[in-house]
Amino acid sequence: MKRTKPLSPLSHFLALLLTVLLVIQVGCRRPTGNRPPSGAAELWLINPDRSALFQRQTAPLSFGDASGQSPTIEVDESQTFQTMDGFGYTLTGGSAMLINRMGAPERAALLNELFATDDNNIGVSYLRVSIGASDLDERVFSYDDLPDGQTDPELSRFSLDPDRKHLIPVLKQILTINPAIKILGSPWSPPTWMKTNGNSKGGRLKPEFYDAYARYFVKYIQGMKAEGIRIDAITIQNEPLHPGNNPSLLMLPEEQAVFIKKSLGPAFKTAGIDTKIILYDHNADRPDYPITILNDPEARQYVDGSAFHLYAGPIEALSEVHKAHPDKNLYFTEQWIGAPGDLKGDLGWHVKNLIVGALRNWARTVLQWNLAADPQQKPHTEGGCDRCLGALTIDGNAVTRNPAYYIVASASKFVRPGSVRIASNLVPNLPNVAFKTPDGRRVLIVLNESAGPQAFSVRFRGKVMNVNLPAGSVGTLVW
Repeated sequence: MKRTKPLSPLSHFLALLLTVLLVIQVGCRRPTGNRPPSGAAELWLINPDRSALFQRQTAPLSFGDASGQSPTIEVDESQTFQTMDGFGYTLTGGSAMLINRMGAPERAALLNELFATDDNNIGVSYLRVSIGASDLDERVFSYDDLPDGQTDPELSRFSLDPDRKHLIPVLKQILTINPAIKILGSPWSPPTWMKTNGNSKGGRLKPEFYDAYARYFVKYIQGMKAEGIRIDAITIQNEPLHPGNNPSLLMLPEEQAVFIKKSLGPAFKTAGIDTKIILYDHNADRPDYPITILNDPEARQYVDGSAFHLYAGPIEALSEVHKAHPDKNLYFTEQWIGAPGDLKGDLGWHVKNLIVGALRNWARTVLQWNLAADPQQKPHTEGGCDRCLGALTIDGNAVTRNPAYYIVASASKFVRPGSVRIASNLVPNLPNVAFKTPDGRRVLIVLNESAGPQAFSVRFRGKVMNVNLPAGSVGTLVW
């Protein structure tokens, strides 16, 4: 073997200095695309005809003194609203199974595309997972399943083993890519022995097991922490007014209030749990549900905020809850797209109502349901959703990106956690929402609802930028 001459002390010092400078240079790269030159802007476009699928446009855009074209969207960063926690999907047990069964290189590439925050990826920043099974698992399970007639109030047989096969390994891989990602846990049902009907579907939580169920949440959060997975928040029950799913539970607002103030809140306090407690997690047609609980001073002391879906009711109902309790946060946690999906229809409705609508009504998150399914919209439980189109269709190692992928990407890539919503006016046919990001950029997301191309202006700090969007398209402007 050829021997090389050792470096002199001076040469060694210079080599070390060069290495440090290279590390500093790499570490300073922007996580979500290069900043445009001063006065210039980027336009990332989604066209419903799929001619552009969240692609950066090459035509130059810039702010200047030229007269604007009507209509005009005024962006005013002196008016600020809520801070964003993030955008993403529900990582169901079925989604995790399909991802975990991919080949290692293909899985790594997909997870990097979804969760990395560098130039070529979409930077998903928030995930919802089910506490126990959701209806998009292969089977129904809890973490303390027992034979009929048995109970376990001390939770001596509690185990996260059902999640260790797929969900926990996938979450660990995601956390290596984005350690700061926030995770929300939501149960579809308690263990059946805690329920009035002894069944995974429907029924109510028996009052004698309120304390045991509170400890169930504590053990879940502690168990995930032991796996290196921090649960940032929990909702108490997915869709508490829909007991017809499998699994599911009926939990009326007065029951949820008592459970929080007498059992869950004190259990978290005793155990030193700082995971947020979020109410409701159901449709916008019942803002009275969270408001009723937040009106209870004993319960509200433990509560961070309320979560919503939009299968019924107007998105503006979120602002009713904000007006009643402006010190409590709001989250948008679920909306599905039915298979086979239609980008033209799905893109406009979801961007208008969720990306624009939920955020203009104080939501800190927008999450789509769900991350992945196979070509037959499986897996799902018996009686679970058999038409829920994933953001991804995964067939072995083959991945198809569906409408929800692009809907989330329109916001997740640039509206990073910690971004603050700023004021922008609404003009006909151009629903929009604006943000200032933690690194000082501005992001404006605009939907062209009109039947033809739409020219408009963006006015910011007295300067004007002229923009054109094709019919039905969504533009993410960054400057």
